Amino acid sequence: MIHRLIFIFFIHIVFGMLNAQKINLAPSKPVTEDYFGIKVVDEFRNFENLKDPSVINWMQSQTNYSDSVLNKIPNKEYYVNKRIEFDQRQSFSVDRINITENDFCFYLKKRADENTAKLYYRKGFQGTETEILNPENYNPKSDKKYIINYIKPNYDGSKVAIALTESGKEISEIIIYDLESHKILPDLVTNCWPTNGGGISWLPDNNSFIYLQFPVTDPNSDLFMKNMQAVVYKIGQNPKELNVILSKKNNPNLKINPEDYPIVKLPTKESQYLFGYIAGATNFNDTYYQPASLINKQNQWKLLFSKEEKIDGFIVKNDSIIFISEKNGVNSIYCTSLKSPDFKNPKLIIPSIPNEVINGLYQIKDGFVFSSSKNGVEVKLYLYQNNKIENLILPFPSGDITVTTQNNESNDFWINCTGWKNDNERFKFDSITKKFTHENLASIVEYPEFNDIIVKEITVKSHDGLDIPLSLIYKKDLPKDKRNPLLIDTYGAYGINNSPFLDMTFMLWALKGGIVAIAHVRGGAEKGESWHLGGFKDTKPNSWKDLISCAEYMIHENYTSADKIAIWGQSAGGITVGRAMTERPDLFKVAIITAGIVNSLRIEAMPNGLNSVKEFGSKNIESEFKALYEMDAYHHIKKNIKYPATFITTGINDPRVAPWMPVKFAAKLQTDNTANNPILLKVDYKGGHGGRDLLLKQKYLNLSDVFAFAFWQLGHPDYQPKKKK
Repeated sequence: MIHRLIFIFFIHIVFGMLNAQKINLAPSKPVTEDYFGIKVVDEFRNFENLKDPSVINWMQSQTNYSDSVLNKIPNKEYYVNKRIEFDQRQSFSVDRINITENDFCFYLKKRADENTAKLYYRKGFQGTETEILNPENYNPKSDKKYIINYIKPNYDGSKVAIALTESGKEISEIIIYDLESHKILPDLVTNCWPTNGGGISWLPDNNSFIYLQFPVTDPNSDLFMKNMQAVVYKIGQNPKELNVILSKKNNPNLKINPEDYPIVKLPTKESQYLFGYIAGATNFNDTYYQPASLINKQNQWKLLFSKEEKIDGFIVKNDSIIFISEKNGVNSIYCTSLKSPDFKNPKLIIPSIPNEVINGLYQIKDGFVFSSSKNGVEVKLYLYQNNKIENLILPFPSGDITVTTQNNESNDFWINCTGWKNDNERFKFDSITKKFTHENLASIVEYPEFNDIIVKEITVKSHDGLDIPLSLIYKKDLPKDKRNPLLIDTYGAYGINNSPFLDMTFMLWALKGGIVAIAHVRGGAEKGESWHLGGFKDTKPNSWKDLISCAEYMIHENYTSADKIAIWGQSAGGITVGRAMTERPDLFKVAIITAGIVNSLRIEAMPNGLNSVKEFGSKNIESEFKALYEMDAYHHIKKNIKYPATFITTGINDPRVAPWMPVKFAAKLQTDNTANNPILLKVDYKGGHGGRDLLLKQKYLNLSDVFAFAFWQLGHPDYQPKKKK
């Protein structure tokens, strides 16, 4: 009996160590501000100073504590081990394929035993493979770890621009590899971010390209991501002598804002025009054009169309511009003359398709290809030639596709198909036979353990009666049971479609007996621009109310129960998850917010805040202030409320969401929460915003934290402390 009591006491101590929050409350220095007669107290404004020693020490102590808690969770190594095991089934993987007009193929390739991808090329699909660059050998005198995050060959494949970034910063530097001399040229283009600035556009001379230059690259500077400028760089010139062709300073008549992205592109080698986009965190842009022959002349830009035309993608054929427009709520493809454009009365080519959203337009020699999707999860592909539309039968039903064309002199093209259970597969379309054939540079891996996992696409009624698409992933023999652990992933912002792809985290969750639900809430693009506007500024509450409706549906249908639900949001998905957990803390057992926007009222204090204003609103406009305050999870944390177990992460190098934002949220949540649920904050001191700009091992370790924390708190037996016999 005594031994039994000692054993029970020991178990209570172990659980207490894992569940008790570290007593190290954050130092608070409140600031009170008046917004249109409403006083708002910001209790942890001092945490926005990441150079304050007390803030530095608190973040480090929280990270150390979180690591100590996470590392005590049994079976935590399962996730990383399985990801490595899956990688090893495929001798190598291939990504970012670029094909030139003369059939040179450039791509990134990573072997199973490598932590980052190298750059290779070959002549033709069957050509001999040659390695160009191993990023681990780049700048060997530095202790920085680089990855290649963007490549772009010129038209004849004689040179390739390679963008490298380190420590998740995303800001890149571009080097040029010359295939004729087989060496890296001395040119070094800095202050660029091609994955967030429209990439680069080679000019027909094969020796010059256009890129977006960031004058300031320090995320801590007030000038970061401001006054960007489109620049032409000619190989061999001094990279610091900027040949600016579009900028706020050089083109004052265009009324470019400091936060705007003035992106310039030459769409094809033969194009007679350059196109300038005044872009940013918006789906539609004011777009200008000028003759390509006037590239070095200032103020030659003419307005082609304004953002009010709601044009989302276009191609140029001969003297016509063919475009997708969402104007007046109608999603269709139109055409107008490029020499005398009339966007008020364009010619209708492809009328709207019932229950589908046209979202991709690609040029081929004798027509064009366009894609559409239903609810963001069921994609279709169409061929338009000779004034006829043909629905192309895809190699397999796909949730998402990307289309790549070679040049304007061919009717052939490539597609990459993906789905929740299907890895990325590449096919070439033969314009003669009108058939797709496999053309993968890497072998397709079989995952027999996924055979019993099913995908179910349903819709759920939201609070206002609209149908929310909900994707479910689980084992086919899984009974409807209140004890099933449910992971709901969500985003809902910027008109971005949460498209299907083979997410190994989701697959592993299902293999462990859990259910994954992807809630396609308003704010995304799953049902077109109207779906985006349904979760935009003052309608933003629909995003988290849709998530709440999805959770309530899963409980009502006996898939799970409230104490078995984890919700997960990343980046702008932090608004959705943060407000769902603060509005309905009783509905969720776990909340996971990775690099999340959780203090929206302070968006304008972030380096890229003025761009985010376009999506969420400005605190300086009364109606938008009210919308921002309503979507601010930080300001909706209330004292003496029992909140779900919460895992919050940020990357110290994050150039998108200021690291102090998740840190403030964690500090306030720990202070006000009264539940015996852990509130963990982890700062990644090597990472940034996450995603693909991380070394593979670090990415897996970060995801293993999420995976283990959720299963631990949802009571999965494999993640609970083991009882000693």
